[in-house]
Amino acid sequence: MMIRMPAIKSLMTAFPYSISAGAPVNEAVAFMRDQQIRHLPVTDDGELVGVISDRDIKLVLGPDFAYPDPDKLTVAEAMIREPFIVDLDERADKVLEHMAEHHVGSAVVTRLGKLAGVFTTSDACKAFADYLREQFRRAGGGDAA
Repeated sequence: MMIRMPAIKSLMTAFPYSISAGAPVNEAVAFMRDQQIRHLPVTDDGELVGVISDRDIKLVLGPDFAYPDPDKLTVAEAMIREPFIVDLDERADKVLEHMAEHHVGSAVVTRLGKLAGVFTTSDACKAFADYLREQFRRAGGGDAA
């Protein structure tokens, strides 16, 4: 039996949340906190224009979130305009390799140029944990390590 390399679509978070480029940064902060996510695709009139992460926000606002004013700063001013974008059929190993080599925390996944999902380091860790459990189970391992 030949095992095929999985496509990123099998590991990504499908139908991710997104935020408008014109939204205030404090709205992104509150939304990301409420949803317990660290990466948020950014759209403008339904088109993908970037991604914003909790790290990007911290870098722009500083350690005390005081400057510039998060009520006046827009998502567009804090986002990454050229995120790592992959097609949903891209091989998972290629995506993981790029993320590791370039220290990228997320990949925005598209289908025909439209937002389809997001793949983050958290998704990678979950997939690897599942893989390890499956390997251990196949090897006849018990629950004790």
